[in-house]
Amino acid sequence: MHPRELRFAGILVLSILGLALLAGYVVGTLNKPVAPPEASDARVVFEDTADVGPDGRRVGSNLPGYLEVYVNDYADLLLPETEDRIRADLIELYDQTGVEMTVLTIPSRATYGFDGTNEAFATALFNDWGIGNAERNDGVLVAVSRFDRKMRIELGMGYGTRRNADMQRVIDDHFLPHFRRDAYDWGIEDGVEETIREIAGVYPGSYDSPVVLRGWSLIWRNLTQLAAPVLALLAAPFLAIPFVWRAYARRRPRSCHACGTQMMRQAEDVDDAHLDGGQRLEEYVKSVDYDIWECPSCAALRIARYPAWFSRYGSCPSCNYRTLNSETTVLQTATAARSGRKRIDYSCENCGHQDSETRTIPRKSKSKSSSGSGRSSFGGGRSSGGGASGSW
Repeated sequence: MHPRELRFAGILVLSILGLALLAGYVVGTLNKPVAPPEASDARVVFEDTADVGPDGRRVGSNLPGYLEVYVNDYADLLLPETEDRIRADLIELYDQTGVEMTVLTIPSRATYGFDGTNEAFATALFNDWGIGNAERNDGVLVAVSRFDRKMRIELGMGYGTRRNADMQRVIDDHFLPHFRRDAYDWGIEDGVEETIREIAGVYPGSYDSPVVLRGWSLIWRNLTQLAAPVLALLAAPFLAIPFVWRAYARRRPRSCHACGTQMMRQAEDVDDAHLDGGQRLEEYVKSVDYDIWECPSCAALRIARYPAWFSRYGSCPSCNYRTLNSETTVLQTATAARSGRKRIDYSCENCGHQDSETRTIPRKSKSKSSSGSGRSSFGGGRSSGGGASGSW
């Protein structure tokens, strides 16, 4: 490649990387995680939790009780693994920000004898449970009533009305599209993640991420919410850059080093005559593509090599052709208590070279202990009816 072309390519790549880093830094800075509030001594504990049935019913009450403070799936809408992920996200939210957020699903309000609106039910339940910090009143309740086909995000009075529009967007864009397809499991998890982002400023798992990574996490999630044609239109110019550049580099005019005459690129069906066996095998397994340029004046040849960007073949240490295949066998599975082992067997399809090596599989990380995982009651927060509702 000509030095001038290398400089142009380098400037182009650095410019794109610079703009990407700047965009990620700006977005990440504007979406800092919320600082945790001071702990509150106020707690709401049901006098006899044994009176709370498996469907949440309580004797003498037209509101369900809670069996835990994070997820009460009385309508059985969540798969066990989804419920575990949501619970982990809510525990992390509490540990990182102090915000108490809980998810409730019920068959219907009539199941508990409640004769009132969806909004009245959510506000009464929020205050009955005492969700949120008592001083900050920053609790969040996500309530889904399956057969009423209504849901509510109820907010503590500490938010006022400033977050109502944000919660409405979350409901309209993340909960309801899934609910209309009866994909409750997917919709609740998607909606909870987006609610956490609105409340905490970051998505689950991103609290300790560098500013740039946190920013690009938000940018990417928002891009993926756009309609597919719009996303494709925005991404196409960036995705096309390396392909356009390679196409230009392969087809640009070349001058013969011997006589200066402009060379001609041979067709694919005739260039194999100028390749050796290893090169032809590389083309056959699609690990490398070759172009043959011939000078019409002095018949000089130039072979241009273009390795495939995505190939399962590596370079053979024996013959140096990119025809080395590998297969991995797990010898011992890694656990949280011990590391594992795997064997990688190498074989070259060109020269027959074979080799094998054993590698260590890192131990699986244990889940961090958290103060939120031991909570059994709410902090005494209250709601004045703020939040948003939806139906499907």
